[in-house]
Amino acid sequence: MIKKLKSTLNAFLYTKETGEISQNSITSISTFLIIGIGIYFFSVFHNDFEQFNAKRLSTTLGLTFAIMALSVMVYKALLFIYMLYNFFKYKPIASVTDEELPTCTVIVPAYNEGKQVWDTLMSLEKSNYPKNKLQLLAIDDGSLDDTWNWILDAKHKLGDRLEVFKQPENKGKRHALYRGFNIGTGEIFVTVDSDCIVNSDTIRHLVSPFVKHKNCGAVAGNIRVLNKKAILPKMLDVSFVLSFEFVRSAESNLNSVLCTPGALAAYRSTAVHKCLPEWINQKFMGQPSDIGEDRAMTNMILKQGKHVLFQKNAVAYTNVPEEYPGLYKMFIRWGRSNVRENLEMAKYVFTNFRKGSKFGTRLLFISQFSKIIMSFPLLVFMLFFVLVHPLLFLGSTLVTILIFSTFSVLFFAHRYKSLEAFWAYSYSILYTFGLFWITPYAIATASRRGWLTRGLPEKK
Repeated sequence: MIKKLKSTLNAFLYTKETGEISQNSITSISTFLIIGIGIYFFSVFHNDFEQFNAKRLSTTLGLTFAIMALSVMVYKALLFIYMLYNFFKYKPIASVTDEELPTCTVIVPAYNEGKQVWDTLMSLEKSNYPKNKLQLLAIDDGSLDDTWNWILDAKHKLGDRLEVFKQPENKGKRHALYRGFNIGTGEIFVTVDSDCIVNSDTIRHLVSPFVKHKNCGAVAGNIRVLNKKAILPKMLDVSFVLSFEFVRSAESNLNSVLCTPGALAAYRSTAVHKCLPEWINQKFMGQPSDIGEDRAMTNMILKQGKHVLFQKNAVAYTNVPEEYPGLYKMFIRWGRSNVRENLEMAKYVFTNFRKGSKFGTRLLFISQFSKIIMSFPLLVFMLFFVLVHPLLFLGSTLVTILIFSTFSVLFFAHRYKSLEAFWAYSYSILYTFGLFWITPYAIATASRRGWLTRGLPEKK
């Protein structure tokens, strides 16, 4: 069945002669949709706004919302087919031998983490990686709790295997990593959040792509949820599996993973040092960037023409918010970073920034950027639909959630043989009705600073 589906997708998307994506067909469909929607908007609104027929305008807006929703669904369907094909082609890179493994510096920045940083360092020390090739750094970013004491305790137990440093004051995660990048001596830098636990083979799997692919500049790890006792973490774990094991798998096949997660990522040191001054001094609207350091680093390495890959077999388990306020603050931070870095990506993605096909990278960018552009119009139309046709809105929304979430459920259930897959439905409902405002708010406040979830005040 899967082979037949792959064959059908291949025939639809790729030309037989070159094996390249059939860009003309997708471009033609997209152009047709855009022109059609434009003509529709002009024809139906022209008389309404001249005569301001309120009753007809209400009907028109409702119909317009339906057509917009249908157009978005068609676009998403085409994108999904493309991503599905690339997902089927993805395979994690097998680990290389001890002799082939490069020297590696693992950097663990920590702020107000308590004992969790100790657990993180202990899990890293157990890595199945040549001891003489692994440098382990822990950097306390001016914590106000007992984090430094736990780091010192880890140092006492691990001895020379661990190097520890303390920032004189809290400067933010980016500055802690910057210190690590300047101290580290490895050919590969690995960054691990201080609330993560890694498997013994995680670092080995994460680093191996740099050996097999000389143009690989960065690798994203596979993130799962550690604290799965509460309801929200259970939902997020299912969401993470789709985000990483489906979306990033497809992106990896295009050599264009858009974000290497701060929880677990690896970078070629030469690529890091090439953009390090720009990265540490990055500003947005005149303000220093103290969030989104992972997406920014990924963006700058992609800009160099390097490939960014994903390793499904390199797993880290991280703590996530267990209550709604912590969850929406985390999403706001991610949303602001997404707005900033998509604006940066727009500056180079349509240039000849690297050798080979750039179609996939550009399509991924368009997909991300379109979500930003359409967030306010969709919000307005959604609110209108709620006021004018509340029951129709509720019914159609729940049906849509059922359709789209079923893929997440099936994907997780097939991958992990677990009934936890059904949390995908509740997460979609939560996101649709409880987090729909995140992207518009993130756009409106994109220039604001502050980590939001680490006890740091938000700055304007």
